[in-house]
Order: sequence, then structure tokens, then C-alpha cells
Amino acid sequence: MSAQTPLRVFVTRRLPREGMELLQRAAICTVSVWDSDEPVPRAELLKGVEGAHGLLCLLSDRIDTEVLDAAGPSLKVISTLSVGFDHLAIDEIKKRGIRVGYTPDVLTDATAELTVALLLATARRLPEGIQEVKSGGWSTWKPLWLCGYGLSGSTVGVIGLGRIGLAIARRLKPFGVKRLLYSGRQPKPQAQEVDGEYVPLDTLLCESDFVVVSCALTPDTQGLCNKAFFSKMKNTAVFINTSRGAVVNQEDLFEALSTGLIAAAGLDVTTPEPLPTDHPLLTLKNCVVLPHIGSATYSTRGIMAQLAANNLLAGLTGDAMPSELKM
Repeated sequence: MSAQTPLRVFVTRRLPREGMELLQRAAICTVSVWDSDEPVPRAELLKGVEGAHGLLCLLSDRIDTEVLDAAGPSLKVISTLSVGFDHLAIDEIKKRGIRVGYTPDVLTDATAELTVALLLATARRLPEGIQEVKSGGWSTWKPLWLCGYGLSGSTVGVIGLGRIGLAIARRLKPFGVKRLLYSGRQPKPQAQEVDGEYVPLDTLLCESDFVVVSCALTPDTQGLCNKAFFSKMKNTAVFINTSRGAVVNQEDLFEALSTGLIAAAGLDVTTPEPLPTDHPLLTLKNCVVLPHIGSATYSTRGIMAQLAANNLLAGLTGDAMPSELKM
């Protein structure tokens, strides 16, 4: 291939303007886009990556051996518009010497804000209250009607005090949280900033009024939140998950919520996504489910798109990526 021949890039979704403009202005590559807000069909993905030198994908795109084979030996770089990478066949990608870029850090604040909003909405039963107003169920002031749980004087447990977990803790402390517990593989020096106490998971579950899951999806955390997990929580406790849907056994969560084992749950992630409209969790008043919008602010998505584009371009030229996944 001559030096003047542009490298071919396939983008699996319509991106925010900030990222697309970077790619379209780059003389090094020609860009082919699945120009839709909806996921690229599998057949179109396999066709689109044929002979591609770079691939920019989303969390919803399963990049496995079949996709890598379809791309062929020309594929040099994969850039994912996400902080998570469990949709990528990392071992196979590493074996083929393909570089991977991702977008950590830039979505930390937005996800932490959404987590706090979801916690408050779930604990204070805001969706129920809104529905009562709309349906005419609001008749008069009643002492115990729509009572929920407050943060003041509470104990909050954070599972996974990484970037996002710490940002969540920072935002919760000013609400008057009395104790901030956290669990994980090891104590974190940065926990001192929020007066965090490192405790075993069982202690966190038994003592917390709010349990917030903010860990990565790994073989160790897959299905972590199961029947045994929920049985250790207080029956007045509120469970929040903004990490990955597969961390939770949703059948066990439904049982815990419907039998009063725990008080309420708020989820921004589920398995599958989207959650089917007839899923049992959606029948419960004490379960708030959001459509995976943790990073959904205009500014955050624009910055993510820029970073993903710059990762891709750096991978094509062999330069250092702004944010490369170390495999």
C-alpha cells in the first residue's frame, strides 16, 4: 500500500458531531459509518469491518473472533466509545496485536451525578409520587403516604471505590451521611478524602442503609448481587446499580424486592438492554429502572466522541493514544 492511500475506518453508529468532525477532517483515513442511532445489525457489522484498518465501536457491539476474522489482518486499532470493555474479546484482540482505546475518566462526573439522582429518586419514591399526581391518586396530605428513606445520618456502602465510586462518595457526603463504607480487592488511599472505611463485603451489606454498586464487570463480580447478597442487607436498605447489569442476578433481585427482603432498588443497567417491557422488575413500584443514561449529558458524550476519535487516529498512525487500554 502506498503512503498516500488513506486507511479505512468503520464507525458502528452515528456519533456526536465533535467526534465525527475529527475523523472527517483527518487526511489519513476514509470513514464509513453505520449512519443510525440504532445498533448496527450483525450482518452489516461483519460487512463494514471487511478490510478495515480501524474500528470505532460502542458498548452494544460485540467484537468477537467472528468480527476480527471478518476484518482480517489489516485491522490495527479498535476504539470503543465506553469506559467498559467487556464487549471486546480482549484475549483474541491481544493475540492479534490490535491496539484498543477506550474512554475512562471523561464520564466519571456524569455517571456519579446520575447515580446520586437515581439513589434519591428511588429512596424518596419520586417516580411513584409523579404517577400519583398524574393519575389523581394525590388526595390530601397524609402522615405516612409515600414516605421513603433519607441520607442524613445514614450509612452508605460503595462496592468498588474506583474513579466513579469515589466521585459518587464525594457527592453523597454533603447530604449528611454518617458513615461511608467501601469494599473491593484492597484498601484505597484516596478513601481518606471521604472518610471511607474499608470493610469486608458482608459487613458492608449488614450495616449499610444504601448499597451502591460501582465495580467493573469481571469473572469475580458476575452475578455478585444474588440471593445470598440481598439476604445480608437490611430490609430497609436501598440498592443502586450503575455499573453493569450482569453484576446482578435479576431474578434474585425481584424476589428480594417483592418479598420485602430489601426496601427498594434503582438500576441504570440491566441484562439484557433494553429490558423487555414485560420483565417482572417493571411490575414493582419499589424498583426504578433507567435506560443506561449514566453518561448522558451533551458535554460528556461530545468529549467521549472526541476521545474515541483521537484514540482511533493515534492507533492508525502508531502514535501514543490519549487513553489506551493496557492488555
